[in-house]
Amino acid sequence: MERESLLALLTMSFGGLLLQLCAAWPSTDDRRRTPQALERRYWFRLWYPVIPTFVVVLWLIGWALREPDPVPGPVDPGVVVALSVPFVTMFLRAGLRALWALMRRPPQTAVSTVGLIQPQVIFAPFLAKQLDDDVVRAALLHEQAHVRHRDPLRIWLAQLVTDLQWPWPQAPRRLERWLEALELARDDEARVQGADGSGLANAILASLRYRNEAESAGPLPAAWGNVRWSVQAPLTGEARVLRERIARLLAPLPSNVGHSPRSAPRWYRVAWLVIPLVACVIACGAEYGEQVLRPLLGLTS
Repeated sequence: MERESLLALLTMSFGGLLLQLCAAWPSTDDRRRTPQALERRYWFRLWYPVIPTFVVVLWLIGWALREPDPVPGPVDPGVVVALSVPFVTMFLRAGLRALWALMRRPPQTAVSTVGLIQPQVIFAPFLAKQLDDDVVRAALLHEQAHVRHRDPLRIWLAQLVTDLQWPWPQAPRRLERWLEALELARDDEARVQGADGSGLANAILASLRYRNEAESAGPLPAAWGNVRWSVQAPLTGEARVLRERIARLLAPLPSNVGHSPRSAPRWYRVAWLVIPLVACVIACGAEYGEQVLRPLLGLTS
């Protein structure tokens, strides 16, 4: 068996098995923090089960770089099939769902942020004409906060990593909590930037009414005809947290909310931390991978 083929099978089988084991990570709730801190905390919790899988994959890559090509000795086909088929199916399902999320027509929403690489704000003109200026401004400030943080891309990645942990129920719960905290955090950020809380609450309710009317009417308005992304950060969020959002928006802005929007860390700052760790794991795989995998898979020298 060629080295690349064996690497792909080992990645699917060992990585998939570890991912399934880690997906049972408990989904805990924590309401004592500010929405900004809670959003960041829940975002990292989405990725906790995936980190060990990344480490294993990097370790296997290190082994493959050191292993002769082709790998001498056959691998038992029964072992390969038994290990890989369930996880190949899981990865394929997650990939197809991620692709479908990019290709299908978006849900009908009045105000949302769309676009993975260059996000932009979409505001239904029919609704904008019916709203006061302060309501429109509040909605735009909320969506501009989504643009600053590239939230459509983050939502797409969060959905993908959640699908990779299927069928464990803890993963969708982690995603749901992060999405709830995300909307609350963007509400607060918009208010820090000058949005009126009551205006933003009115924009949310108006957007909900517009969506319900649009869904009952059928086709999308003409202004939405060229929008293909279905991955979006809508203004309304989940209906079940609507009451909490409206109550927070009508109340004074909490004093512990920061008065400057916090942007995502620059990629090069993250790279300075991640690259040495990646290199270390790959080096360990190159040094010790053969000693572990040959006896495990029954490869001969």
